[in-house]
Amino acid sequence: MDTSLAIRLAEKEEDRILYWERYDHFVDHRVRWRASVMRHLFHILPGQKLLEIGAGSGLFTQSLIEKTNNECEITAGIFSAKYKNEISKRLKGFNTEIIVLNPFPEILQGRQYDYIVFWHLLGSKYHSQILHIVKSLIKPGGGLLVFEPNPWNPYLQTRRLAQRILPVFRKDILNTSSLNRTEMFFVLSEIGYTQINVLPYDFLYAPIPKFLLWPAKHMSIIMENFPYIRNFAGSICIWARNPVVADQEEPEKDLCRHKMFYNKVSFVIPCHNEEMNIPPLIKGLKKFLDKYISEIVVVDDNSNDKTAEVTEALSIQDNRIRTIRRVPPNGVGRALRDGIREARGEYILIMDSDFQHIIPEMRDMFDAVASGADVAVGSRFSRESVLINYGFTKIIANRTFHFLVNLLLGVRFRDISNNLKLLRSDVAKKIEIESDDFAANVETGLKPILLGYRVVEVPISWVNRSIDMGFSTFQIFKTGPNYWKILFRLVWRHITRQPCQKEMS
Repeated sequence: MDTSLAIRLAEKEEDRILYWERYDHFVDHRVRWRASVMRHLFHILPGQKLLEIGAGSGLFTQSLIEKTNNECEITAGIFSAKYKNEISKRLKGFNTEIIVLNPFPEILQGRQYDYIVFWHLLGSKYHSQILHIVKSLIKPGGGLLVFEPNPWNPYLQTRRLAQRILPVFRKDILNTSSLNRTEMFFVLSEIGYTQINVLPYDFLYAPIPKFLLWPAKHMSIIMENFPYIRNFAGSICIWARNPVVADQEEPEKDLCRHKMFYNKVSFVIPCHNEEMNIPPLIKGLKKFLDKYISEIVVVDDNSNDKTAEVTEALSIQDNRIRTIRRVPPNGVGRALRDGIREARGEYILIMDSDFQHIIPEMRDMFDAVASGADVAVGSRFSRESVLINYGFTKIIANRTFHFLVNLLLGVRFRDISNNLKLLRSDVAKKIEIESDDFAANVETGLKPILLGYRVVEVPISWVNRSIDMGFSTFQIFKTGPNYWKILFRLVWRHITRQPCQKEMS
């Protein structure tokens, strides 16, 4: 076994912990955000096995435990034995195992984990060796998450250059990897990883002062997706998967832990040309949330493909599945009106048909309603959310829209326009959806707020459609103006105290 590798990694681990203690005044926020990112990125399920390599004092491990509700088996591997007492105290009482990885990876041989994470351990001389070892420890279909200093950041490059001239700079800066993005993709793919992503991440780093935490946090999504500007991020986020083996079963877990929802939830899904997404979506709902399902209402909005036929075939196997065939004209708002009107459950969850990947995260919405919320909204724009391949123009439009919503209505919400909401049925049926298109998503978010209901946002991930999922019909320049019309109409009604609900008979 390679003792020298463990020694080098112990030095990296100690440098990172020292940097956190002396210079990183955002570290408490950072570890919480990144733990949440890991949970949402991989849709981590209770009972899965996680490994943190180079856990040091256990600060990130503790956040990972909290974000996964202490429901996963977490192994915290440290290279430096000097941290053993500190991490043992920090993690006492949690479902964790603490091991000293010296030599590395001797004690881990024969083990495999669903997901592995580490920070600031890659270096130009041994990155390939580390990634080879880690891949052997990941189950087929499992994932790797890595956070590294951003080697393309001009500020960090300048600091690294200054180190050669002024030794004072050596103490407060982490060494950056010499690998660029192309090289990282090449190395990971050569080793055999798939679904590789390498993205700039995190603008909260020295010399940004602590008082800028709030604006930096709220601008982070824009900055991390802004062309060219994102290269100034302080870190890069790297994630990849160990390929799935042939005929491998997908993970399955009952996530229904609130009896108040048993057989009481109507899942309302407006669809247009979604025949390829309906089977995996319904399969996922039944796999993770089966006990909650009262019915799955697929509203076929005049599709040109076999959306209705596919759904009706599935309804023969499960009578909880219903199809509503709409007649022209089309429109998401029209489909939502029909679906909500026909829903018979005590609770209604409205969602898009391409949300099959994030079903495990929806349990947070049920937790929120079980805790007293009238409406739970899946928020794509929380600091703890994961947003992948979301168009920059759409981000700017969305952030501008929500800024004005909060300013004009005196509220604080980040994503009321996402079509992923869990509502009590009586609340949903009071909402008068006036828009015929995607702007209806604003109404289902704003109107409960204006009616005085308790609306809670929960972080959720958002991943743009892959080619096999088809294409969305959303067009920002066509639909965007209708969002503004709805907003100003509701603001006027709010000012003049006009009702924004249906007259209930």
